[in-house]
Amino acid sequence: MPIVQADPKRVESGIHFTLGNYALVEGAITAGCDFFGGYPITPANEISEMMSKRLPQVGGKFMQGEDELCSIYACAGAALAGAKAMTATASAGFNYMQEGLGYCYTVEAPVVIANVQRCRGENYASQADVMQMRWGASGDYEAIVVCPASVQELYDYTIWAFNLAQEYRNPVIIMSETTIALMRERLDIPPAAQISLTNRRYTTLSPEEYMPFAAAPYGCPDAAPLGKGYHTIYSLNPHNEAGGIDWDPQEFDRLYRRITGKIRENSDRICRAERIMLDDAEYALVAYGSETRPAVEAAQMLREDGIKAGVLKLCNVWPVPERQIREAAREVRKLFAVEMNIGKYAGEIERVAGGICGVSRITKNLGLIHTPTEIYQAVKEDLK
Repeated sequence: MPIVQADPKRVESGIHFTLGNYALVEGAITAGCDFFGGYPITPANEISEMMSKRLPQVGGKFMQGEDELCSIYACAGAALAGAKAMTATASAGFNYMQEGLGYCYTVEAPVVIANVQRCRGENYASQADVMQMRWGASGDYEAIVVCPASVQELYDYTIWAFNLAQEYRNPVIIMSETTIALMRERLDIPPAAQISLTNRRYTTLSPEEYMPFAAAPYGCPDAAPLGKGYHTIYSLNPHNEAGGIDWDPQEFDRLYRRITGKIRENSDRICRAERIMLDDAEYALVAYGSETRPAVEAAQMLREDGIKAGVLKLCNVWPVPERQIREAAREVRKLFAVEMNIGKYAGEIERVAGGICGVSRITKNLGLIHTPTEIYQAVKEDLK
């Protein structure tokens, strides 16, 4: 994949004190985003607002769609035409995007979607969309979902999301939350020369030779430049390497094995997790997104109480960081799955750690992030 440095004209280097949603926008601009299509919805509105200001400043295009479905299909078209395209929504709007998201997976449109999670109908904090981000769209596909935990990470992980989308020609979802989206914190943007970006790979074949969906068994097809004589049908239907609709069962099987395999077979390259106080830990809190913040404080409180606790911070939840979870499970007596929902991703942690160590759930579904004391008390109660 072509690796380039960020454009200095797009990078607001320096130290800022800013809103999480604004940090995400700056990450997208740094990453090379040149098209945004979105529809207003709280608590994601600041993303659209700032995109409408920033994109014209760097030569990009902003479009307010008539609804969420229009927005994601506009992004799909822009991405297939060569743009680095993005949309943003919140939980209820994410529901409406599923049809278009399924199309993006099938035609391998590298769209970035920010989902600022909220409780149903209200702007309270939640992580309840974690399973929908993986399983919401129809058909066979693999999702990539990154989960920042701070204003700084909303910037950093947005760049990561764009790079992943370009490298794997796959939609990438930024799992944001009301908690961090509307928070103001320090944001340190490095010089452009220190930021590496991934661009998609374009074909070197002539239009006559080019096969738009030809690739290695677990690889990504090369893109074709717009307006250069390359003609491709981007259909939701099963299609062959030439792009033609093809109902042959073997073609269908080959297509979807590649589309899913390009993520599954590269999961070790995609997945990231941070180990915090785990070197000598006997118990590990497993958390993602904003819940990692109280989890770290709770682990420190537990250590002060003589309980050696650490945190496995999942930087992405899909594909599942199985290796990192399994390694932690082998090192401790028990894992504690910390989530801001009724207990959803905990099932994946239990699946991976099954037979290695026990897993207990620490959940909260009250529209509020856990406090460190709540997590601390839950662990203490479990260990009685």
